[in-house]
Amino acid sequence: MTSPENLMPDPAVIGRAGSYSKGVARRQEILDRAGEVFRERGAEGTSLRQIAQAIGVSHAALLHYFESREQLLVAVYEHAESKRDTSRMYGDSISSVDVLVKAAMINLGVPGMVELYTTLVATALAVDGSPSNTFFASRFARIRDELTERLAREQSEGTVRDDVEPADIAALLIAASDGLQIQWLLEPSIELERTLETFTVLLAPRP
Repeated sequence: MTSPENLMPDPAVIGRAGSYSKGVARRQEILDRAGEVFRERGAEGTSLRQIAQAIGVSHAALLHYFESREQLLVAVYEHAESKRDTSRMYGDSISSVDVLVKAAMINLGVPGMVELYTTLVATALAVDGSPSNTFFASRFARIRDELTERLAREQSEGTVRDDVEPADIAALLIAASDGLQIQWLLEPSIELERTLETFTVLLAPRP
């Protein structure tokens, strides 16, 4: 979601990648089309068989790449996230706060993305070792590390206050971004962008 969700995506392939270039391309096509189905219908109440029918492939073809509906959902999310990685898009040209703000606003602009994220995170909490649990545990650890490194650099450059541990700031920024996006799902009038940008003031170096 972040969201920070849009920092570096997990490079590990979820499900089977396909043995040859044609298989890899087919997998990407399935993920693109499955993403469209979820945006139209939502993440709940759609079986693998129904997804296969909706995107025009056989159930067996879908199972060739993904062992379960949950694995497919995680792969769809990771695939969509990898296309809008704000950390890659802007590099070091923007601040840590701006990375999160831009990522969150991109999420809000993609129908169903925040809903899919919250559904998968809830699933990840339910069962240890499940596809979503493994993916999001790794993802949150990676994002915290990346934000911590970026914030530590900004502290050394004098653009972020240095009296707070960068790892603590990173964890709080991720929590705020995710939490505000959940609030936005319930109440779309929340000014998410303006609220997140408040961290620019809160993290400004002390005079």
